[in-house]
Amino acid sequence: MFKDKILLITGGTGSFGNAVLNRFLDTDIREIRIFSRDEKKQDDMRHEYQIKYPHVSNKIKFFIGDVRDISSVKNAMYDVDYIFHAAALKQVPSCEFFPVEAVKTNVLGTENVLTAAIEAGVKKVICLSTDKAAYPVNAMGTSKAMMEKVIVAKSRTISPEKTSICCTRYGNVMCSRGSVIPLFIEQIKAGTPMTITEAKMTRFIMSLEEAVELVVFAFQNATSGDIMVQKAPACTIEVLAQAVAELFAPDHEMKVIGIRHGEKMYETLLTNEECSNAIDLGDFYRVPCDKRDLNYDKYFNQGNKERVKLSEFNSNNTQLLTVEQVKHKLLELSYIKEELEYFQEIKTKL
Repeated sequence: MFKDKILLITGGTGSFGNAVLNRFLDTDIREIRIFSRDEKKQDDMRHEYQIKYPHVSNKIKFFIGDVRDISSVKNAMYDVDYIFHAAALKQVPSCEFFPVEAVKTNVLGTENVLTAAIEAGVKKVICLSTDKAAYPVNAMGTSKAMMEKVIVAKSRTISPEKTSICCTRYGNVMCSRGSVIPLFIEQIKAGTPMTITEAKMTRFIMSLEEAVELVVFAFQNATSGDIMVQKAPACTIEVLAQAVAELFAPDHEMKVIGIRHGEKMYETLLTNEECSNAIDLGDFYRVPCDKRDLNYDKYFNQGNKERVKLSEFNSNNTQLLTVEQVKHKLLELSYIKEELEYFQEIKTKL
């Protein structure tokens, strides 16, 4: 489906962009464009992939720009077939202190990407959202919830045959940049206590590869206006920290520091309201766009359709993993394998 196509990834120097490159670069895709605002990260990425994939690294094209600036977005949009929109401000505490910055990137930046995509005749846009957009209590989640509203609203204004626009929503991606697992490992290296916010706090967990597969699944199965949700497992922060400690440094000291700005005890991937028309696709849920218009009078005499017997899907009522199950998931990650090799080398030298 990507044969001879051009794919643009906004925020492409991040963890997701690297995972997409690893997934697609050595296929018959014609070109992958990395759009981001950090020239240093782009230069590092360019050199890394020239070494890793010298025979296909010429497929990667880099574009400096910012989703906040629609003209820079348009400069990267020519001849693009598909877009994975991953550019975002994602850190909950920083968005709490600078909420307008979250709006500029997550809401207005998404509007710019979609407007430019429609003007350029891009065939399909997949936007990446987060579980924090469901029942949001913080600025990051609120901005992502508004981003989803922009996506759904835009999908209503354009024929899906021209540009199809949909959204994926998922939980915490293990070992992604700025996430807690690399922090735990760095704290173990430094000999400082592993800092836990709240032991019983639960979070959905998935690998970067699973995040990419969700986007690919949405690409293949979603219709314009859909929000696609993966049925991810979860664990408590205490279980996650214990799993990391058992892999790297059993009995390492842990310290509870309390919930940070804007954090919730558990996250939600599917709200009760969305459950009324969510479609179960096995490993995924599809939340179709509400196609009604603003003429509500005509609905008064039609009654309500029967509600689907499905309740809110959150990190407390999904499958909760044990320490051993989390360790098994961690050992599948290349980042964890590399860090374990590093720890083994240190032990050998000692």
